[in-house]
Amino acid sequence: MRLSTRLVVLAAAALATTAVTTAPASAGQRPDPTTDVRIITFNDFHGNLEPPSGSSGRVTQSDGTTVDAGGAAYLATHVKQLRSQVRNSLVLSAGDNVGASPVISALFHDEPTIDFLNQIGVDASVVGNHEFDEGYKELQRMQFGGCNPTDGCQFDKKFKGADFPFLGSNVYFTNGLPALLPFTVKFEGGVPIGVIGATLKDLPTVVTPEAIKGLKFGDEVEAINRTANLLDFLGVKSQVVLLHQGDNTEATGPNDCKTLPGPATAIAKAVTPKVDAIFTGHSHQQYNCVINDPAGQPRTVIQGSSFGRLLSVVDLKINLKTRDVVRSATQAHNEIVTRTVTPDPAVAALVADAKSKAAPIANRQVGTITADLPAAGNAAGESSLGDVIADAQLAGTQSNNAVVAITNPGGIRADLTYQSSANNEGDGVVTYGEAFTVQPFANIMQTITLTGANLKNVLEQQWQGTTTRILQISSSLHYSYSASAPQGSRVSNITVNGTPVDPAATFRVSVNNFLAAGGDGFTEFTKGTDLAGGPVDLDALIAYLGAHPNLAPPAADRITQLP
Repeated sequence: MRLSTRLVVLAAAALATTAVTTAPASAGQRPDPTTDVRIITFNDFHGNLEPPSGSSGRVTQSDGTTVDAGGAAYLATHVKQLRSQVRNSLVLSAGDNVGASPVISALFHDEPTIDFLNQIGVDASVVGNHEFDEGYKELQRMQFGGCNPTDGCQFDKKFKGADFPFLGSNVYFTNGLPALLPFTVKFEGGVPIGVIGATLKDLPTVVTPEAIKGLKFGDEVEAINRTANLLDFLGVKSQVVLLHQGDNTEATGPNDCKTLPGPATAIAKAVTPKVDAIFTGHSHQQYNCVINDPAGQPRTVIQGSSFGRLLSVVDLKINLKTRDVVRSATQAHNEIVTRTVTPDPAVAALVADAKSKAAPIANRQVGTITADLPAAGNAAGESSLGDVIADAQLAGTQSNNAVVAITNPGGIRADLTYQSSANNEGDGVVTYGEAFTVQPFANIMQTITLTGANLKNVLEQQWQGTTTRILQISSSLHYSYSASAPQGSRVSNITVNGTPVDPAATFRVSVNNFLAAGGDGFTEFTKGTDLAGGPVDLDALIAYLGAHPNLAPPAADRITQLP
């Protein structure tokens, strides 16, 4: 049976088994009996089996203080504690479980992470964009198991795949057939609960074209509403959505709601009132909001940061007669995955196994640094680590006559810290595993020719609607910008090697293949000509670290922010 046909049959079978009846309460009767169901969700785990380091391993609270958080063994303990407090519960994921992972997971094609998710009893997950990093066939291997066709089974002798379904109601083959299950139904407390998955419709802008060849991604609201109406017709009245799309926030605590206007809010305002709670992801933010649905009813919209640092907990009270959520009784909070609890022994053993098997590669020293190189940018958006990576990419493409290198901030996945994760000492050693965690995508460097006008347009594309992505640039490029200026007129004073940029002049510019294909909305790069290949981005970084021992953080003077 073809896979697409199989998915359709599975969806039909799931629908056929969920039909229930509802009975309205009669006037004068006592209040209908209810049952409580707890939904425990995380998002954007990205294979962080070990506690993440630096700022990626801390949660900032409302008062500005921070708490060390994350780590699979600690997350497992928190999940068990949360489940022990209620009779009925589900564990869900809002996507990006795998991909952009540290080396102890990535070396084994994220099989250890899937094993971990199975161990903690995940019931369902929506697909994120990173589930497609290695293509649709690899995603199906993650689901159904089997050895990697190139590398075989290197972590264990067999890989059984996920015990839970990957969902995507808006993911289709180009012929229109569903490529993934749109939903699953779980029975808790004697009540069917519909779990709908939808990933961001703009997914093609954040992955390479080859990874999603043969697929298309539809509007989130249309897909969610269509699926919710179908579930409702079949009697599944309690429904939640796993949405791999999110908003950005101001600097806030885990349970604050100071989101900036963004796609998750827009989707939440439009999604049918049949949906009772929306768990979001993708933006790696922390918030706990209540947003009115189209009928004016309050509805929880929540996200739990990233890397397993938070668990989003939503407690639902469900009427046993109508089998629908009593929306006014919903309670929600983000719980910090603290490291003060006893780590789960079984998960700790899994992580130790992965770490041991990866150690010969992961612990190899590749360089030294004199201080932390954070991935986060300063007020202007320039980061120390971004500077170093761009300089490394420029150095690695000198044979292509490159004069500028530009990299995307989303490709920088962690800090490089002075304290080594290999020996937990402040020795400044950078290991292969640490460098891999920073640059895990194996993007290929490409050098293209751009005009000065193209270069300015690239920099102007850092502002796209409500989204701002400040590109990281090599030391040869300097410019100023005013975020308050009109769109398309924010960038000024562009120089290359100290010379003002002539719009008609040409420049050899090195970028990774993701940006060269117009990724993250930087479509101006696709106008580049005379493309020449270069090294893998990680290899360029490792070579640069090796050539510059005791590397100090560069001066943050490449990007100047104007009023």
